[in-house]
Amino acid sequence: MDKGEKTDIINKFELHEGDTGSTEVQVALLTERINQLTGHMTANRHDYSSQRGLLKLVGQRRRLLTYLSKQDVGRYHSLIAKLGLRK
Repeated sequence: MDKGEKTDIINKFELHEGDTGSTEVQVALLTERINQLTGHMTANRHDYSSQRGLLKLVGQRRRLLTYLSKQDVGRYHSLIAKLGLRK
């Protein structure tokens, strides 16, 4: 992910100007990295170090989403709707 893509994601999910650390921004950035690594893993099935990194990112995103659902359910539902995480 280059700097432009990251800036676009931050601008789309920020809660206020200059917000880079809110839960929504962190989850959106993790989701983008997970999507990129998923594409890499389909081409390179035996890259086990990348597979471990992917699983760690998925776990981190899950923890952040659990935190957000406990803090504010409305923000949680709007975030998963924007990212298309749940069906």
